[in-house]
Amino acid sequence: MLCDDPDVSETVQASARRLRELLSDLAAEHEALDERVSALEAPAWSTPTPATGWSIADEVSHLAYFDESAELALRDRAGVEAHFEELLAALGDEPDVALGRRVGPPALLAAWRAARGAMLAAAEAVAAAEPARVPWYGLEMSLTSFVTARLMETWAHGQDIADALGLAPLVSPRLRHVIHLGVAARTYAFRVHGVEDPGDPVAVRTRNPSDEADVWTFGPPGSVEILTGSALDLALVFTQRRHPSDTGVRAEGATAALFLSVAQAFGGPAGSGRSPMAR
Repeated sequence: MLCDDPDVSETVQASARRLRELLSDLAAEHEALDERVSALEAPAWSTPTPATGWSIADEVSHLAYFDESAELALRDRAGVEAHFEELLAALGDEPDVALGRRVGPPALLAAWRAARGAMLAAAEAVAAAEPARVPWYGLEMSLTSFVTARLMETWAHGQDIADALGLAPLVSPRLRHVIHLGVAARTYAFRVHGVEDPGDPVAVRTRNPSDEADVWTFGPPGSVEILTGSALDLALVFTQRRHPSDTGVRAEGATAALFLSVAQAFGGPAGSGRSPMAR
């Protein structure tokens, strides 16, 4: 159906453009992590990561499993609801890491590549159709939020792998998506932690790691409640890959400090976070 309202048409086109850029960023995040793990010798895949009980193979297996689940959510709503029920019933068995414990690194890497490729193709097909809400474990998300969540999870598990190998974090302008999701998940984070949100607006300020002149502001810019820090540190805190005290993230105001204490960009139960590092 054609739209005769030029303002609406421009809005739709801008939204489609942002989604294409986001899908490109997700593919780039996949490739950046792939480059690291594909270079590993087979024994290194058993290296423990900071995620208790998980190896590098487990981290990649988890990504492959949920990228496959995401592809199903995008193309088969009825099928994915049944899949979600089966998964929730089997969570104690860790079905997401089963593949990585059953096959060798080459097969696991091939499975992840196939799963993420199919997911990207399904997302592009949905993006070309009518705007849609994507079902995801009892929730419904916009396609943009859904893709952002996949990028956040890829980066976060990639950070576990980087820590396991003693490598530097993957730092790029794509961290903007991770921070955006952490800010957008504020209400959810307070709720799952069982903490009342005072409701005061909180602004989050940082800079593009590739261009210090490019200031990123999330939330109302005039707020007196503020979180500041490098893009990397904010992403590490929002994904609970570092304790806030081990980063340069600073809170100005009581509500900002409370938000910092519960922040999590991912779904599911309240994350336990990481303990402060020994100094």
